[in-house]
Amino acid sequence: MTWVAGVDGCPGGWVAVFGPSDGDSEDIRIRVLPSLAAICDAPEAPTIVAVDIPIGLPDRVGPGGRTAEVLVRALLGPRRASVFPTSCRSVVYAPDYTAAIALSRRPETQPFAPSPPANALFPRIREADALLRTRPGLQARVYEVHPELAFQGLHGGTPLPHAKRKPEGAALRRGLLARAGLPADLVPPRGAKPDDLLDALAALTVARAIAKGCGVSYPDPPERDAHGLPAAIWTLPLNEATP
Repeated sequence: MTWVAGVDGCPGGWVAVFGPSDGDSEDIRIRVLPSLAAICDAPEAPTIVAVDIPIGLPDRVGPGGRTAEVLVRALLGPRRASVFPTSCRSVVYAPDYTAAIALSRRPETQPFAPSPPANALFPRIREADALLRTRPGLQARVYEVHPELAFQGLHGGTPLPHAKRKPEGAALRRGLLARAGLPADLVPPRGAKPDDLLDALAALTVARAIAKGCGVSYPDPPERDAHGLPAAIWTLPLNEATP
């Protein structure tokens, strides 16, 4: 059996949903693991790992972050605020938040300071970046996704009307996952929250699309940073209605 995985960050590390690449949802496995490396090296040996974390760090970015964020934000409608602009490499690797702010708003880096929530993601971004740079063979297996864009794809390309943390928003997302053939009543394991699991399941749908050769990237083709890492957000075809 060939496996793929959808992954999201969570308080306990990373929540990974492993599933068969062919769409058979009888065997879904969920675990919280301490690192992306542990997910890639899991017994399932997923051929595709779709993770909600920026990959590919340009040396300079514009007002909206990377091209990937600018394009995806334009697609998401009311959910566009969920797409933080990714900072450039030197800002992401700054030793602390004060240094990150000092490095930003410069012509050679970026015209904005990272927000506190964006800054909180920097350790995870560095983890993904270091993994793919030290193990370049994983670059063909690990893909960046954005769960809200995946849910929009499951919603026939139409922006979702409710936020995921509202009861009606969570119910809508569970329904979309159920229509896509995924269990809607899964309980998050210790270390993960319900919305973390929803996002990992959404990422799994994109992993399956990529494995089938029908994933879509923004931009297309992906940009490359100075280390050759792709900078693109992958998703489902946005004009496909959910079966």
